[in-house]
Amino acid sequence: MANPIHDPNSKVFRQMLVEARMSSGLLQADLADKLRKTQSFVSKYERGERRLDFPEFITIADALGLEVSVFIDEYRSRIATDHPMI
Repeated sequence: MANPIHDPNSKVFRQMLVEARMSSGLLQADLADKLRKTQSFVSKYERGERRLDFPEFITIADALGLEVSVFIDEYRSRIATDHPMI
């Protein structure tokens, strides 16, 4: 069985986080500073080397100024488009 971190839906989630960071005009190092983490923390979750738990996601969303419910709706829309049978 494939590692769940490499699941196509996880890839969509990670890509959306990258897009949100870039739309905010932040480099990985900038976001890391806001999170009080290392740049490698951001890099690892963006590349899929590390999973985020829910509290970490909320903290990142806050740092990026994301509305969590809007992010989740967009995520659901994207995975429905990519995988209409799911």
